[in-house]
Amino acid sequence: MANDHDTPMPGTPTGASTILEALDWLKDQGFGGNMFVADGAVVRCGACRHDMPAGELDLQHLVRLEGASDPSEMAAVLGLVCQDCGTKGAAVVRFGPEASPDEAEVLRAVEDHRPD
Repeated sequence: MANDHDTPMPGTPTGASTILEALDWLKDQGFGGNMFVADGAVVRCGACRHDMPAGELDLQHLVRLEGASDPSEMAAVLGLVCQDCGTKGAAVVRFGPEASPDEAEVLRAVEDHRPD
């Protein structure tokens, strides 16, 4: 099936090639809050400081950025909703050789609830 170049492919909205582009796209989708990976493989809401185990989170959006020439650019930007205050936010999570054990665990554990 041919891909219409004006229609973003799932997982790569708007063809984002930088973290800032991915964050801007998620903000346009209503995910303007900040989320952070914290010790213990939890995601912390920047608004209310609530810590959420990754296995209990529902992934709403994912933008994967490849580090073709620089492994430090290998990252996934996750669109998540805080279970406590309802803030919609984005978390930047590295993968590959630069990822921390907590980041790797978050990516393994988060529940993917994106539409097919």
